[in-house]
Amino acid sequence: MVNEMRWSKFVDEDISLIYRFFRFWFVVWTHFFSFIGGAGYFVLGVAVFTSVMAALVQFFSDSPEYPVILIGMPLSVFLFCGVATVLRRLFETQSIRFYKSNKNFSDDVAFCRRSGLVKSFQGNFPFYEFDAFIEMAADMKGNQRHTLKVRHRYPQFSKDKRSGLPLEFTFPTDTGSIAERYAMWDMLSRFMDVSQPLPDIPRLEPFRHLDPTTRAYDEAGKRGRPATYWRDLYAKVDEKELKRLRDEHHEKVNAAPWGSRPDLMAQSVPGYEDSYTAEPEDVNAYAHAPTKNVRFVERPDAASSESSSDQQNTQR
Repeated sequence: MVNEMRWSKFVDEDISLIYRFFRFWFVVWTHFFSFIGGAGYFVLGVAVFTSVMAALVQFFSDSPEYPVILIGMPLSVFLFCGVATVLRRLFETQSIRFYKSNKNFSDDVAFCRRSGLVKSFQGNFPFYEFDAFIEMAADMKGNQRHTLKVRHRYPQFSKDKRSGLPLEFTFPTDTGSIAERYAMWDMLSRFMDVSQPLPDIPRLEPFRHLDPTTRAYDEAGKRGRPATYWRDLYAKVDEKELKRLRDEHHEKVNAAPWGSRPDLMAQSVPGYEDSYTAEPEDVNAYAHAPTKNVRFVERPDAASSESSSDQQNTQR
């Protein structure tokens, strides 16, 4: 959940431990014995096979007896698994509504705009102590997956006590474009910069008037859009038009000169600029084929926050 104060990275349910305990065993029962996606047919088959074998044994015995259990056991198992199937279907259709009405976007793990802190279970740390990087992973077929991650620069102060891993966050994007990862980091950076207005995205539009910097920016007419621009857009256009607008947005993001943008981290971290001084001009081409001849460009000096805010249309 995102609003004018924090970008939450942790969602919990506002429910008791007793409810969690009983829900766990309820899910185990309904999902295991269900006829749909569970072992219901297998359990019923075992019950029927057992009854048939018991009946055959009685048939060849000197004094055959056919107790009610031979018929009652398969029937009972059928009813038992049938009830589990019905309850599972009800759980899958109704639990989402219950979850949405009880979910709690925790402030314990969040990027806080007003304080400039990143809150986590390992502690609270300034946002400028975090570095962003794009992690590439490949499967057995050679398909690449790129993920934007934001990691704390000083892991000795933020390691998880149980796993020993450094504090880091993962941010999803809409497409597989590398430029989308750059745009995501740019949007998060502007969200945490109180000298700039909030990123102009649908999720943040209802909260723009609550942020002082954004309110002054909009009242000065710099946004250039109505106060309910995104709400009206989604209400008026159809899915075909939305797809066209999304495609245009992706083209703008991919065409933006991400490799030649200034690196603001070089201002606050001594020796940071010595690690690398240039970036690929086409970040998408370099990420998919880093061994090819890709043109690198030097990073310019850090621009002012005012000029950075003027580039919002590129990331929308």
